[in-house]
Amino acid sequence: MAVKNLSLNISSKGRDDMVDITDKIKVLVYESGLSDGVAVIFCPGSTGALSTVEFEPGLLKDIPNALEKIAPHDIEYEHHKTWNDDNGSGHVKSTLVGPDLTVPFTGKKLDLGTWQQIVFIECDTHPRNRELVIKLIGE
Repeated sequence: MAVKNLSLNISSKGRDDMVDITDKIKVLVYESGLSDGVAVIFCPGSTGALSTVEFEPGLLKDIPNALEKIAPHDIEYEHHKTWNDDNGSGHVKSTLVGPDLTVPFTGKKLDLGTWQQIVFIECDTHPRNRELVIKLIGE
């Protein structure tokens, strides 16, 4: 069993931006020299999230709208009082979605469904540059 430690730099436009990273992960897996295993994708930080979704215009609106109903931006969070900032809802949203994702791969190809893409969701209030941690484990 081999482990490849990689990273992926991405930029977001700020709150609710969803970035399709599927093709970039596919390239990393294909070029890794591994045939079968798992790709573990992790976002260091507490206001970024990773998931899978059908990356289409309707869901690019629906998912942020649903998360906004669960953790609205325009209410007072204790986090704001602690740090004198405005991203308490981003911390809650990213906690609910999660900072990591594991995707199996077979024959150097991700085992994703036909309409399934890997996305990074920016939950912070402003644009960010992120360095995602990628671990490929396999043979």
